[in-house]
Amino acid sequence: MIERECPDEETRALFELTRELADKELRPKADAAERDGAFPREAFRILGRSGLLALPYPERLGGGGQPYQTYLQVVEELATAWLAVGLGVSVHTLTCFPLATAGTPEQQERWLPDMLGGEQLGAYCLSEPASGSDAAALRTRAEADGQDYVVNGVKAWISHAGRADFYTLFARTSGDHEGAQRSRGISCLHVPADTAGVSAAPAEHKMGMRASVTAQMIFENARVPASQLIGEEGKGFAIALAALDAGRLGIAACATGVAQAALDTAVSWARERRQFGRPIADFQGVSFMLADMATAVEAARALYLSAARRKDAGLPFGPQAAMAKLFATDAAMRVATDAVQVLGGYGYVEDFPAERLMREAKVLQIVEGTNQVQRMVIGRSLTRPS
Repeated sequence: MIERECPDEETRALFELTRELADKELRPKADAAERDGAFPREAFRILGRSGLLALPYPERLGGGGQPYQTYLQVVEELATAWLAVGLGVSVHTLTCFPLATAGTPEQQERWLPDMLGGEQLGAYCLSEPASGSDAAALRTRAEADGQDYVVNGVKAWISHAGRADFYTLFARTSGDHEGAQRSRGISCLHVPADTAGVSAAPAEHKMGMRASVTAQMIFENARVPASQLIGEEGKGFAIALAALDAGRLGIAACATGVAQAALDTAVSWARERRQFGRPIADFQGVSFMLADMATAVEAARALYLSAARRKDAGLPFGPQAAMAKLFATDAAMRVATDAVQVLGGYGYVEDFPAERLMREAKVLQIVEGTNQVQRMVIGRSLTRPS
């Protein structure tokens, strides 16, 4: 059991609640749901009603008023039990960010209570088939028409597509998708799932995280009232980037959770598996591997918590978030791969969790900015004129 950083009894109680829900509601269901591709909608509802979908947002907005470092440790605990749920909480938090930070008081009062309470699950619509890492090159357009915007375009790789109750959509209200000024003219819209002209394509068939639906979202002459514009028209890309800075810390926490689960699996096996008359943990080749795995997990946790403390203190944290995402996800892939090795042949079959954790770890090196993009962010921060 991981000793979480608990500055007070309230935080300790929150972590105990999270661990209890993870043990009772998530861990027992994860293997079957991943095998069958069953979306855990009820799990998100339970977490929402328990207050775990509202943690990092201010109490005046209906949130939990918790520091980001506390919220991230909750996400890690959930991801250790079931990545699809931990990542889903991070995605939902990402979708709420624009409204919570740039929405009008009227918009916040209208939508945030259900969003933060678990009755409404969100999806974040930024990436497109032709614009992934170059997110500013998006082509989805929202044309003004009277009191509405008419939206046309396709979004890609959308978590919760077709299962979400609302979509935080980034679309072009002016300008062109090419050229140096392509980030201008992008706006953010709140789009309820029942909006006419909004539909999901068939779900992608993924290597891992099969319980988490990922698909394209299609917008065909979808009319969205101008009152659902979040922030200023044409200024949405700055909102998107700010949301992603925070979201990368969520991915780092998820990756640390996967790595912790892989480490726990490997340690348990190494204690119980006997060869040559003794537990394989007694062999230096295995014990040194476990030591390296444990060190990587602790380092990943320390890095995302350090970045979170900067965020909580109001300091710039973008490069540190990129470092945390980069390191933690690479560590998760390495630790999960080593867990398969420790289990040997048993690690390669679906009867044991190691192979699932290895498949799940891979996607974390890709989502919310590939690790190559994280290196670009870090490198630019080092060479930018002061």
